[in-house]
Amino acid sequence: MSLTADILVALIALLHLYILVMEMFLWEKETGRRFSGFDARLARETAAMAANQGLYNGFIAAGLVWGLIADDPTGFRVQVFFLSCVVVAGVYGAVTANRRILFAQALPGALALSAVLVAG
Repeated sequence: MSLTADILVALIALLHLYILVMEMFLWEKETGRRFSGFDARLARETAAMAANQGLYNGFIAAGLVWGLIADDPTGFRVQVFFLSCVVVAGVYGAVTANRRILFAQALPGALALSAVLVAG
């Protein structure tokens, strides 16, 4: 793998760890409410759902780290799979929830996926 691809994959993993923290631990706090754009009432009402989403983001991050440390061809395949999941989830989120998800999640995931495919 190229260093550029590895760095991009690591950044996407860090992004998903950040999302995990925001959704699982900070959702109802001011930081989490700024992240979601929700007021205190809506944040409280959606906290369990957000924590569940955060857990899934943690699985994405763990998969990307696995892809970085596994030997090829497994590492390459795992990275392609999890980055594809990031892109699909980002596009779906942009269509169904908020357009900014396209730029915050899908586009960075697509760039990392492209770098992995070129390097692979």
